[in-house]
Amino acid sequence: MKKLAAWLKEHNITEVEAVISDFTGIARGKIMPSSKFLAEAGIRLPESVLIQEVTGDYVDDSVYDDLISNTEMDMVLKPDQNAIHRVTWALEATALVIHDCYSKEGEPVEMAPRNLLKKVLALYSEKGWTPVVAPELEFYLTRTSDNPDYPLQPPVGRSGRPESGRQSYSIDAANEYDPLFEDVYDWCEAQGLDIDTLIHEEGAAQMEINFRHGDALSLADQVFIFKRTVREAALKHGINATFIAKPISHQPGSSMHLHQSILDDKGNNIFTLRNGNDSKMLHHYVGGLQKYLLEAMPLFAPNVNSYRRFLSYTSAPVNLAWGIDNRTAGLRIPDSTPENRRIENRIAGADVNPYLAFVGSLLCGYLGMVEEIEPSRMITGSAYDESSIERLPLNLEEALERMENSDIMKQALGSQFVKAFVEVKRAEHQNFKQVISSWEREYLQLTV
Repeated sequence: MKKLAAWLKEHNITEVEAVISDFTGIARGKIMPSSKFLAEAGIRLPESVLIQEVTGDYVDDSVYDDLISNTEMDMVLKPDQNAIHRVTWALEATALVIHDCYSKEGEPVEMAPRNLLKKVLALYSEKGWTPVVAPELEFYLTRTSDNPDYPLQPPVGRSGRPESGRQSYSIDAANEYDPLFEDVYDWCEAQGLDIDTLIHEEGAAQMEINFRHGDALSLADQVFIFKRTVREAALKHGINATFIAKPISHQPGSSMHLHQSILDDKGNNIFTLRNGNDSKMLHHYVGGLQKYLLEAMPLFAPNVNSYRRFLSYTSAPVNLAWGIDNRTAGLRIPDSTPENRRIENRIAGADVNPYLAFVGSLLCGYLGMVEEIEPSRMITGSAYDESSIERLPLNLEEALERMENSDIMKQALGSQFVKAFVEVKRAEHQNFKQVISSWEREYLQLTV
């Protein structure tokens, strides 16, 4: 704790947010004075917070009892001294400290998303490999509304008018929200979040921010914090930011494209041969994604809304075809120099838990390399017209059933996690099915 104590003192921190991520990616934990935080040298939380639904509910008692001890024991949370960040929007000098979850016996808690990512990264380490990732995160800016039944609308920008059409890559359209993004960049710099390019995406007031490539655990932490940062910056300016995968009808969905490459113990990109050509490792990594990703699909599309994004001809994938510089494919090899050769996984939505999305992609790619799985033939035309490759699941129910029956996911991620994650998402879906939509009222109420 010496490094942590010195950092808090150096930055005159008076308050600490001690946090972990649940399945959804919600920050859960405790807020306390920094003196109390240091005196306790860690905090405790009930293990059940990991399996809380996005609604705040829990799974049925019979399932809950299978996952959580009947005494509802506490987890011991240990701070990661390399995961300390300023809470730049707080009124007091506040630090956010990301923690890892352990049992009282000192064992990592299997269900904790950050522990799962560390577990997958350990598989790479054993081979002398180091994953390098670069996430690209899309989101919408919207007007505030206290009625969830109202469709989301673009906010008013500096010109006094909301966007009414699509403005892909428009500088002027992005500049409509300059004051907000000045805060975002300033706050991210103060927090040590390594963001890079800002892009206006296809949708009305839809934006994308790219992260610089780097260490997978650090970048998962950064995406976790970044979502809160953008939402807080938007609130400061009287609007909302949303990472829903498909928030607005007839507008493009929001993704989290994940670029990934692997370095060997000498720092060389194993996806490239010395002569600059593709290596077998690149193809095996693609093969692993193609073979196993559908069994991990809920990690990339965790909510009922996630599946609204997968529509042909909408800049979103519908299958696991792969190709070079082909944005219709779910797996794209960007045109790059040999040393920068990488795979872009375009499946994940912006609504993912970043730890779990990284887990799914890196695990499937790892399995492909160690099992030497060959990919399908490369697609050179539109992947939307490719019928030989299995389509992505059409809904959350189908995806959860596939993950539930996956022996490889249970073996690699732990049967307790798979059961817990599937049951939490299934309970959320059951909750969703009790809600009657405006479409049903509009078209069925007086006609059927």
